[in-house]
Amino acid sequence: MSPSVPGPRRAPARGRRGFATTWWGQAWVAALEDSTLDSGRLSRGRTYARKGMVGPATVAPGQVKAAVQGSRPRPYRSSVRLPVLTDTQWDTLLDTIAARAGHLAALLDGEMPTELVDDARQAGVPLLPQPTELDPDCSCPDWGYPCKHAAALCYAVAATLDTDPFVLFALRGRSREEVLTQLRALRTPPQETASQPAAAGIPAAAAYTRWAEHAPQLPEPPGPAAHTAALPVTPPPGSGLATTDLGRLMTDAAARAAQLLTGDTTNLHLTQHQDAVRIAASDPGPEWFHRLIQNTGAGPTAFARLTRAWRHGGPTGLTIAQHPHTPDPATMKAARTALTTALTEMTTAPVLLRAWRNRLTLTDHGIQLRLGPDARWYPYLRDDDGEWWPAAPPDADPVAALTAVWQ
Repeated sequence: MSPSVPGPRRAPARGRRGFATTWWGQAWVAALEDSTLDSGRLSRGRTYARKGMVGPATVAPGQVKAAVQGSRPRPYRSSVRLPVLTDTQWDTLLDTIAARAGHLAALLDGEMPTELVDDARQAGVPLLPQPTELDPDCSCPDWGYPCKHAAALCYAVAATLDTDPFVLFALRGRSREEVLTQLRALRTPPQETASQPAAAGIPAAAAYTRWAEHAPQLPEPPGPAAHTAALPVTPPPGSGLATTDLGRLMTDAAARAAQLLTGDTTNLHLTQHQDAVRIAASDPGPEWFHRLIQNTGAGPTAFARLTRAWRHGGPTGLTIAQHPHTPDPATMKAARTALTTALTEMTTAPVLLRAWRNRLTLTDHGIQLRLGPDARWYPYLRDDDGEWWPAAPPDADPVAALTAVWQ
């Protein structure tokens, strides 16, 4: 397994940590910089990386290597080694990822969940590198550890990790394809061995036609029941719940069951924190809102922000509020062009429109549009403390989403 990684994108021109915009990319840079006291060679390495002197990198289990152009005509062969995980550690890591559906969804979206890294660390699996684990090497005569060429490679790799966290898995010993295949096997229930040979079937088109001709008319699912009768039990002692609280919870459970009967499973796999936000978004009253904040351990302002995100966009709105992602560049470019054209008609003053990942921000107006995985734009407004708050329902048209919160 030795996939060739395209030449890492050139990092921003300023800042020691500017070679990574994600927290896991910054963790890689921190491991490099904490592994040595030779700030001079690190500084030269950053300069080499900024100038694009690191060639395309090749990632293999336990090692990434690339040609790095130095002061001589012939580039040097630089590499950085990282210990691979044992089979037992891999089993633990894969079980950790499979335990939460959100972990795999985030990885496929180009994100490294902090909860995944924390859970793996607690289970004894070091996914992110420690300063003592990075082992640089180079064919140059420089005796530094690391030399400036190997340091440049490390900084360039950090930029690559930003866009593809699976590179870190490959360095730890298994490729993206291997990880996904093994995760699918973990999430697929074993098939029972048939005791009798399967009967001969018929073509799928004929089977569907036969069913469609005699398909039964399904009844409409009933609406949520109104629980007016007295409950058969009282709330458990010490639970802090009143009889009216139990009634509200029963009504909520009935409404969710009716939603599932229609085939809508969007709320089926919510975490406890996400479900608390969902309940808060239904306006249960200030007492319930206060309890939900206390029982989740969330900060009141952050919880209120997520509640508003749910009201405007449901589970997807919650994801947009918490996790940036990297969408198709062509989609972002088209939206930026449309917004620029619309803004020339909305105001005569120049407007600064800044793009970062899935976000387009009108800095001077305190407006931000976030592109969701559902291809809709979610409007946000900045408050006096500089915090971004969901401000309106999403729209497939970025100009319509902007208009909803303009001024």
